[in-house]
Amino acid sequence: MSRRRPSFWLCTTLLSLGLLVGGGAWSAAAQELNCRVQVDVSQISGAESEFAFLGTLQRKIREYLNTRSWTDDSFLRHERIDCSLQVVVLEALNLSTFRARLVVTARRPIYGTSQSSLVARINDAEWEFDYSRGASLRYDLDRYDSLTSVLDFYAYLILGYDYDTFSPLGGTPHFETARTVADQAEGTGDSGWSSVGTQQSRAQLVSDLLNQRHEPLRRAYYTYHRKALDRFVRETGAARSAMMEVLDRLQTLSGRLSRSFALSVFFQTKYQELTAFFAGSDQAAAAQGMLVKMDPSHSSEYDTLVQ
Repeated sequence: MSRRRPSFWLCTTLLSLGLLVGGGAWSAAAQELNCRVQVDVSQISGAESEFAFLGTLQRKIREYLNTRSWTDDSFLRHERIDCSLQVVVLEALNLSTFRARLVVTARRPIYGTSQSSLVARINDAEWEFDYSRGASLRYDLDRYDSLTSVLDFYAYLILGYDYDTFSPLGGTPHFETARTVADQAEGTGDSGWSSVGTQQSRAQLVSDLLNQRHEPLRRAYYTYHRKALDRFVRETGAARSAMMEVLDRLQTLSGRLSRSFALSVFFQTKYQELTAFFAGSDQAAAAQGMLVKMDPSHSSEYDTLVQ
């Protein structure tokens, strides 16, 4: 059984877009992720000679993420989560240890349309991993690995964010698994994991997401997607009212929390979409005032709502 059954109007939309051909789009898929992977090694010297083996890393990461069953749920082919992992290798610390930065994104369809919404965009500037010629990537949650543990962490984080958009707090089991990975990694001293001295580590992000004080943010993802974006084409007024409810919740939350990484990720991901959502509406001025107060770093974007 699928984890989420599309309604008749979604079936009609998929048919109109040519996505249901011969029933193939409805066949069950064991894998949950449809992840595009890009590994850029152009910034390190020797990439064409002594580090040529890095050329296999992109394929191995893609296979690792996309050919595994990460949950016990059944996914239909069209339900697989569109996501991406962009890895820029910055430095070779030795022949098998590398310093990199990565950008992780996850998208979700906006039902009733051919468009999708960016659910999460996370910039991870501190990643050091080991990878040697001929190495294979093995999944083992009981064993820390500087490469696969980061992949595991973000796979479960993507699942958590996605599930939260389909049911209130639905992503909790996946965020909890991500926290297990982070807890195991924190003691290693590897970069990007420790919450000591930084408010934007992997451990801090998943800790925020599972902290009860952040529950209004988690619930806002469901309202944002199911009650606002998914209804926008059919019930525009009701959808905008639901989105104003989201802003009300987040305004209360932002007043209680300072330096919340999870809240920063929300606005970094959603600021352009929020601006477009309220553009030309009766709520534009009210939305602009709330958004500028909560997210001043993107005030120039929000100011277009009242210009």
